Amino acid sequence: MAHDRTFSLAVIDMAGTTVDEGALQEEAFSRALASHGVHEGTGAFDAMTAYARRTMGTSKELVFRHLFDDVATAVDVNRTFETAYDTLLARHGVQPIPGAEDAILALRELGLKICLATGFGRHTQNMILESLGWMGLADLSLCPSDAGRGRPYPDIILTAVLALDIEDVRSVLVAGDTTSDVIAGQRAGAGAVIGVLTGAHSEAELRLAGADVVLPSMCHLPQWLPSAADSAQQRVPSAGTVPSMK
Repeated sequence: MAHDRTFSLAVIDMAGTTVDEGALQEEAFSRALASHGVHEGTGAFDAMTAYARRTMGTSKELVFRHLFDDVATAVDVNRTFETAYDTLLARHGVQPIPGAEDAILALRELGLKICLATGFGRHTQNMILESLGWMGLADLSLCPSDAGRGRPYPDIILTAVLALDIEDVRSVLVAGDTTSDVIAGQRAGAGAVIGVLTGAHSEAELRLAGADVVLPSMCHLPQWLPSAADSAQQRVPSAGTVPSMK
């Protein structure tokens, strides 16, 4: 599908979009709940886990603040979650989504700046980047504490726009595997919000949240963008019927 928009920045999610973390996040979540008296096999555990899956991509601190009435408890549970995740990460590691690194390099060759975004804390994000050898891959990496609030708020995207001196937020594309990524991109006013099917949410969920385009994975992004030589007739490798760009 052809489009005539020129992009200067791609804000790309990590877990589920560029990074395959396996079941580390769910295991860390279970450990965090158990350490605060919510154990597997109980109704409370099932309800909290279901909510976490529905809101995948949202900053975990925001998730825990929804699940626990007391803010101090929520902060403590989140701290336990981050410690458990870092322990699991050090033990098991993560893998890149197939083709993700090459796709990021291809986007840079097309002239886009890259921001890798996460809902994890800074220490966890750095551990993931270091384990993959990606510390120099992007122009910028951001987490909620860098921006003020995590997704679904638009803060990370807008922080990237300011930090990388982007003139127009409409020249930003946002890519992610969750409805939180999509909502954040829409709230920021990004020129394109792209869902990918390698992570938490389905095509129907991503479209319902407002995704402009849904691709099988982020490795299709360079093909979707117009090339430097011919910006008119690129076709989207669609996971289904792709709507027209706004």
